[in-house]
Amino acid sequence: MNKWDNRFMEMAKLVAGWSSCYKPDRRVGAVVVRDKRILTTGYNGAPSGVSSCVERGECLRVKQGIPSGTRQEVCYAVHAEQNAIVQAAKLGLSLEGATLYCTHQPCSICSRLIINSGIKRVVYDLGYPDDFSLELFEKAGVEIVRFSDLK
Repeated sequence: MNKWDNRFMEMAKLVAGWSSCYKPDRRVGAVVVRDKRILTTGYNGAPSGVSSCVERGECLRVKQGIPSGTRQEVCYAVHAEQNAIVQAAKLGLSLEGATLYCTHQPCSICSRLIINSGIKRVVYDLGYPDDFSLELFEKAGVEIVRFSDLK
């Protein structure tokens, strides 16, 4: 592992602390980097103008008994990876050839956005029960690496 991988993953963990997710173990942060420069960041939270789960005092997914890794569309939060990509779009930044550092393995919905945004490498820390996302990355030629596997 090089010092930059470590620094950018630490930044993703810092950004995760800004999340408005009600479940502390699901606070996710993402940092998109190219040429050792941070392009965008993202964390999971409700869309602008929508009350977050923290503000509501409950998690909709827990309330409905939805298991992790399923039915991602039933959630008030926009995922960290999605927010990082949307931020780039709002700023007019290309993510072509960039690396995304994320505290958790992206879900299959995020993996599709990552692939189409031109990001070529994903480094994640914690696993997520969505093997289809890993398959999508492999088929698209996007390198995906677990942080603990970096040497």
